[in-house]
Amino acid sequence: MQRMSSQDAAFLYGETAAWHMHVASLAIVDPATSGGRFSRERVRELTLERLPHMPQFRWQLVDVPFGVDLPGWIEGPPIDPDYHIRMVDLPAPGDDETLSNFVGELVATKLDRSRPLWEIYLINGLEGGRVAVLTKVHHALIDGISGAGLSEVLMDITQEPREAPTDGRLMLDNVRPSPAELFGTGLIRTAVETPLRFARFGAQAVMQGVAAVRNLLSISPAAIPYTAPRTHLTGEFTARRKLGRVTLDMNRLAAVRAAFGVTMNDLVLALSAGALRSYLAETDDLPEHPLIVQCPVSLRKADDKDSVGSKVGSMFVQLATDVDDPIDRLEAIAASATTGKKLQREFGEHHLIGVTETAPPGLIGLLARVYTAMHLDRVPAPVNLVISNVPGPRLQLYVAGAEVEQMLPMGPLLLGMGLNITAFSHNCQMDVSVFSCPDLVADPQHIADGLLEALIELEGSLAIA
Repeated sequence: MQRMSSQDAAFLYGETAAWHMHVASLAIVDPATSGGRFSRERVRELTLERLPHMPQFRWQLVDVPFGVDLPGWIEGPPIDPDYHIRMVDLPAPGDDETLSNFVGELVATKLDRSRPLWEIYLINGLEGGRVAVLTKVHHALIDGISGAGLSEVLMDITQEPREAPTDGRLMLDNVRPSPAELFGTGLIRTAVETPLRFARFGAQAVMQGVAAVRNLLSISPAAIPYTAPRTHLTGEFTARRKLGRVTLDMNRLAAVRAAFGVTMNDLVLALSAGALRSYLAETDDLPEHPLIVQCPVSLRKADDKDSVGSKVGSMFVQLATDVDDPIDRLEAIAASATTGKKLQREFGEHHLIGVTETAPPGLIGLLARVYTAMHLDRVPAPVNLVISNVPGPRLQLYVAGAEVEQMLPMGPLLLGMGLNITAFSHNCQMDVSVFSCPDLVADPQHIADGLLEALIELEGSLAIA
């Protein structure tokens, strides 16, 4: 059995009825561009041909009784393609609103832990004869840097699909330890290692505390969690999900980025800020203080892109939603992101152990259930939302020979936060998903449309200048 990391175990054990820690992506493809290559059956064949080269999609979860120790993976039985790869039809009329709601329903269901933790849905019936390919993979298996998950299996950068690998990778033992063995070993490991973990965590807290104090005393301090203003973006959410989406032209984005001398990540944050400022003003919920955003940051090293699991940290940025002028807003966000990166690097230099490594996974699961049962998600959240910017290949993507029109990753919503914005760039476009719990943010498409309006606003500012 291969044990998973403490962070991956926390993603598993921390799940609740309303909080699911799988990531998803939605690819919209046009079969008419495939020259007859594309069919739903061919997508299924390609997936099964390539799975031997993606070890984590063959693995099966092994739980430790009562969560006293880290769970692990064993090599699972042969994949059941009828379960993992499903053909479904989009209800009429097949428009964008119907697709948004339908995808939300599919993503809102938890993955079956008795099987390898992934699913693919081939959705037929979209307007114009298009097909949507929805993938779901648990966050314990992948992150945004280790690979695009099942999308990496399905997609090609040429119209002719690449040949399937001839050899498998990283075969695990398929022997499942007995519950008694897992429990006994887990108790011993926990009893021996937990005091050492707490000691290391205490030393780390002191060093990172010094870095935090230096940050607070600096001229431009970084954003601090738990200083986020209260809006309807955060609160008590349910398992329901809904998707908004927009595609932005990379040439336009690059021109604005170069004109203001900022990074593409700064620009994505600024466009999100502009859209959120307009949305919150229209809903009479714009706070006086800026929204605080969490940006995932890879903790992987350059030679560690192929390992399985998630290795992510966080950077915190003030989104400057209290600033009316779009140029001033962009400059404020860029400055906050710079200090946020600096603080994240300093914390990384003193990183000895993650907070999830200091307690058994079962305790993390218990705390998540207590958090929900006591309605603690009604109190102010540490941040208002999560925004990710994932750069992809500057090439046209294909699925079974069909051109990918949109590629929309969807990160999980964190406890108490009803919104996640993820941007993915490929070819000459940036596709942005605005993923929400509709019980908190009812119309994510309105925010998605606001991203394009925010880009037009910045372009207009350039013309005036």
